[in-house]
Amino acid sequence: MKKLIALVIALFAANAAYAGADCNAQAKEKNLSGAAKTSFLKKCVKDSCDAGATEKKLVGAAKASYGKKCVADGLLPYCEEQAGNKKLNGAAKTSFMKKCQSGG
Repeated sequence: MKKLIALVIALFAANAAYAGADCNAQAKEKNLSGAAKTSFLKKCVKDSCDAGATEKKLVGAAKASYGKKCVADGLLPYCEEQAGNKKLNGAAKTSFMKKCQSGG
């Protein structure tokens, strides 16, 4: 049973990573930067995660949980890049990452 749960979690993470990479590629293709890039990435990742939840036929709490984790995982590379650009460390980086990955 533990192996099944680990497999499901790995699939969710892989889907989110793909969504984030795909959205980053689209943002680069469109030459977006600054607030436009941030807005585009957040919407793109959220839309990809919503589509993934629908494809997996998730509803209720499972859909909400999947969506939250998927968005956080999808935004991770972008948020890490932004934290690095701002030269954040420690508590400041943790706080920034939490806010950034929440999609807010």
